[in-house]
Formats: sequence, structure tokens, C-alpha cells
Amino acid sequence: MEMCLEPAGSETVSVIVPAYNAARTIGETLRSVTAQTHRELEIVVVDDGSADDTPAIVQGLAARDPRIRLLRQANAGVAAARNAGIAASTGRFIAPVDADDLWHPAKIERQLAVFRQGGERMGLVYTWFALIDGKSQVVQLRHRPCHEGDVLAPLAFHNFIGNGSSALIRRSAFDRTGGYDTTLRARGGQGCEDWKLYFEIAEHHHFGFVPEPLTGYRDLPDNMSSDVLQMLRSRDLCTEDLLPRHPELAKAFQSGRNRLSRLLFHRAIRLGRTKEVIRLAEAIGRYDPAFLAVVIASLPLSAAKGVVGRLLPAGGYQGHSNTAFARLDPL
Repeated sequence: MEMCLEPAGSETVSVIVPAYNAARTIGETLRSVTAQTHRELEIVVVDDGSADDTPAIVQGLAARDPRIRLLRQANAGVAAARNAGIAASTGRFIAPVDADDLWHPAKIERQLAVFRQGGERMGLVYTWFALIDGKSQVVQLRHRPCHEGDVLAPLAFHNFIGNGSSALIRRSAFDRTGGYDTTLRARGGQGCEDWKLYFEIAEHHHFGFVPEPLTGYRDLPDNMSSDVLQMLRSRDLCTEDLLPRHPELAKAFQSGRNRLSRLLFHRAIRLGRTKEVIRLAEAIGRYDPAFLAVVIASLPLSAAKGVVGRLLPAGGYQGHSNTAFARLDPL
């Protein structure tokens, strides 16, 4: 029996934009949204207690484009802002975009095409992203994941979607989740709200993707993801919530956590953030001392000695045996 599908143009997409002190970028972000070739959009900007000109900029753009609507709330965090925007919207599809990211004009149109091909079980379609700098220039084009269909195991390992602005989500799939987890902020672990939501959607639905870099993800020093220890705590809190439902994925969760910590560790070294390097090494060691040995062993000898010297000033790492570091001894 042939499935009858509505044309893409008949679908209203709810674009949700959480914004906190985003005056520098919100105008450019909204212009990239309103330039979409798929025109049936409702654009809900949730000002999360900004102290700058963010609301005024949004109101100015809304006066010229009736699809834009501004909601305001006391500062409650990105998860609460996204949930508020989604609750106030009506579209069959939900498209979150952070207030400093950008979209290619054809992003939504091409994602809807994948939804039409995938049928009702398709719950989320993502795109590849381009890393952009503060001047909106592309600085990296390495994001090329190809996970589709049942993606629960790959998601347990890592957030291959990579950001909160590239997903297009079927509302019925979102409604089966608990929404973006606002408790992570209260528990001192903001940062992995996207990953947790994607995982909860993947528990019941398939994923699709558009193999083009249609999302511009801005990587700035003050991004939430730049708080490396908070990101690790956020992942740990999410894992604590998700693992009891999927004990068969324990290895993937652990390997993914180690992967993330190693990436953050190497980035801190590359940026010369010595204190951050030591704090990350301590966090890795508490979680998996043997993996810390592997990470340090991969460093140049002088760097490895420096890290070990800071971690073991009194001949031991916070109660752990020195045997984990035996392979680091050049003698």
C-alpha cells in the first residue's frame, strides 16, 4: 500500500531560539532562519533574562517579519528556555537553533525531504555542521557522521550530532521524552541537554541525516561547552539517568566518556591552559585511573612528566595506586 505523504510546503516548522545576552549574534541568526526556502515557519525567541539589547533586536526584526515572536522569562537556563518555546509553539516539527549559530537557506527544506522518505518512524533528522568563528567564517569542516536508523548504540558512545542547532525533530517524538532536562542545571551539570534528549528520542524512533554542512556551529571561548569540567559532570549525570534503562550499553557509555575527556584534555594542552589540564587529569583519574595512564602516555615525554609531577606531588594520586603510572617511567 502506497503511503500518502503531505508535501513539504504544508508543514509548519516551529523554530525555537533560546537567547541570553545574545545581542552580538541574534540578528544574524534570525536572518539565517527567516531566509529559509521553506517558508512555513513560526519563530519563537525565548529571552532568558538578558541584560543587553537582545529583546529590542528581536522586537525590531519581529516588526518586519510576523513569523517572529518574542517570549521573555527570568533566567532559568537553556533547557528551560527551549522547553518554554516548544510549549508555546504549534508546528508539527521542532527546529531548535542557538542564538549564535547559523543555518544554510535550504536546511529545513532538505531535512523535511528526508522525513518524507523515512515515514512516521523517523523522529529526528540532523545535518552536518561547519565550525564557524566569531566573524562567521568557516574554520573547520570535519563533521561527517553517517549514523541513521537505529542509532541508540552510537549515541551512547557520543553525541555525533554535535550541537543543539542542526536537528529537526518530529513533535510527536519530542512529546515521548521528558523534554530538555532542566534538572541538569540544578545539579551543577549543564551542557549535555541535547545529547540526553537525542538519546531519549532514539529509544523509540529512527534518525536520518542530510550529508551536507547546513548548520554553522559557533565555537567561542564563552560557550557553555568551553566549561570542560561542567561538560564532564553533565555527561556523567545524563549517563546516571540513562544507563539503568540500557545496561547493555555500559561499555559504550564508558568508552564515550573517556573519549570526551581525552578530547577536552588535549584541547586544554593545545590552548596552554595548565590549570585546566591538571583539573581534567584529576577528573579522568577519578573516573578511570587506567585510562588516565593511557592518555598521559600518549603525550610527549616532557609534557607527561609535567602532568604526573603535578598529580603526584606526594607519591600518590589521591588514594590511587601508582601502578597505573608505571608505564610512564622512562627508566
